[in-house]
Amino acid sequence: MSASVFVTLETALGAFTVELFADRAPLSVANFLAYVDSGRYDGSSIFRIVNPDNQQAEDPVRISVIHGGTRPLAADNLPMIALETTAQTGLSHRHGTLSLGREEADSAEGDFFVCIGDQPHFDHGGARHPDGLGFAAFGHVCAGMDVVEAIWACAGAEEYLAPDEEIVIVRAYRQPRSL
Repeated sequence: MSASVFVTLETALGAFTVELFADRAPLSVANFLAYVDSGRYDGSSIFRIVNPDNQQAEDPVRISVIHGGTRPLAADNLPMIALETTAQTGLSHRHGTLSLGREEADSAEGDFFVCIGDQPHFDHGGARHPDGLGFAAFGHVCAGMDVVEAIWACAGAEEYLAPDEEIVIVRAYRQPRSL
């Protein structure tokens, strides 16, 4: 059996599929799949779209991502998980990489982001997070990157979208076979 798992996220703007690297980032993949399998992503949204133009001025590192899933600290989120750094997994934040959001180390829940362009400052030792531990890359978009880029193109003047402008994630589900 392959260590990769495939998940499709159907959004209001179209679908994209991610390949998850369970052999390299088992905790992060298991966490993401727990949200998928429990239906917690169904009806959630892409609620933040960041580009260099709408990013907060005090942020020292310019990023480009779409950010969605469940909101941090939502009452029905699953328990937080340990951080699997890119130093541990050997993965890196490149164009299309899927990664878990976090505030502190070991605080990832159900929110995730997809990189637009290479984003090495999210890797272990990178400058995006003050602790230098980086973020947990655990997969990549393998189909529908045009949809991800169309979502990214919906960025507004602010990083966080107004509730009525969020991009709905209609449903998320495992693919029955590899793509």
